[in-house]
Amino acid sequence: MKTWKKALLSTAILGTAAVALAACGSSKSSDGGSKAKTDGKTVRLYVDTEQKKAYDEIVANFVKENKDVKVEVKANNSGASNAKTDIAKDPAKYGDVFQVPHDQLGDMAEKGYINEIAPKYVDVSKAENSELAFNAVNYKGKTYALPYEEQSQFIYYDKTKLTADDVKSWDTLTSKGVIGTNFAVPYNVYPIFFSAGTTLYGENGETLGDMSVDSDKGVNAMKWFAEQKSNKGVMNTDNTLNQLKSGKVSAIIDGPWSSTSVKEVLGDNMAVAPYPTITIGGEEKQMQAFLGIKSIAVNSKAPDQAGAQKLAAYLTSEAAQLVLFKDQGLVPTNTKAQENADVQASDLTKTVITMAQTGHSTLMPKLAQMSIFWDKATPLINGAYTGQIKEADYKAQLATFAKDINK
Repeated sequence: MKTWKKALLSTAILGTAAVALAACGSSKSSDGGSKAKTDGKTVRLYVDTEQKKAYDEIVANFVKENKDVKVEVKANNSGASNAKTDIAKDPAKYGDVFQVPHDQLGDMAEKGYINEIAPKYVDVSKAENSELAFNAVNYKGKTYALPYEEQSQFIYYDKTKLTADDVKSWDTLTSKGVIGTNFAVPYNVYPIFFSAGTTLYGENGETLGDMSVDSDKGVNAMKWFAEQKSNKGVMNTDNTLNQLKSGKVSAIIDGPWSSTSVKEVLGDNMAVAPYPTITIGGEEKQMQAFLGIKSIAVNSKAPDQAGAQKLAAYLTSEAAQLVLFKDQGLVPTNTKAQENADVQASDLTKTVITMAQTGHSTLMPKLAQMSIFWDKATPLINGAYTGQIKEADYKAQLATFAKDINK
């Protein structure tokens, strides 16, 4: 579950150096319905190395039911987080079916690296998965992948120092304990702008030039960042785990990918909770996070398109998602899988499911301009927090930021 966080870092670092290749596929939906015939060529499935064992099991079950499709499961050492960069090197040599964070889909679709998903599988996915998860794999009205995992940050806390009621409000949490986060990492804190009421690339996150960050609501978010500098219950740190281990903080902002590490630090005292409410612009608002959806896409260069589409659909089914939950702890997007007794028995999983609801999180936009966004958001937020950007300059700085990320 570390790949989403890695994906964000990779997007920021590598996005500006994206390889400019001509479109390498038609991006038209292939006929993956029951009447479609496979051509017998092996479908190469790329999965993150640590998940290969689980996918071996899933694919073995798939092959039993689909003897006409040959599948080779390959460990992708580079990881799903680098899918957009890696496929650009030579699409024909990349996986026919592969994992990809949803925010890379727009750029990949624009460049023709991936095909639309066949209507038959789209209809099933829409009916079986959460609305936000399904929306995540759509770009400009077309479905380019199928969802299987939800990822969002939330609150980890030491239940010997804070109670479940304490962490429902930022004001209460920071008056009774100390929370650690990093204001130089926009993935952690940019969604405060969403809590303040602003949009990023429109309501659907796909419209270049449509945003309201350079507004009074955006200024309220900047003021909130500045207020945290003098908040004794907030620690700005680039190593929250060390601070948690030393006892200097009693809560941190992080995601499911860090659950094992946090458990090692807190043991049975580890507790989790959705983000609290915050006071911003004089009003109490729900603190939001970015929502990331891991998905399965089909390479437009895959020789056996029908087989690849059929496999992609199976890999994101309820049964497959439950295997991934039990083996890897991945939080399912399938609504029936979310109701599974084992899933419901996990406080962490239930917390992520809560965070994935509208109002608690906002989908990561899919536009290629997000690579610019990460670079520009860092000094903006950190500048407000440290005081390097003065309140009188907030509006002007926000206007410059909006201009820069819309090029």
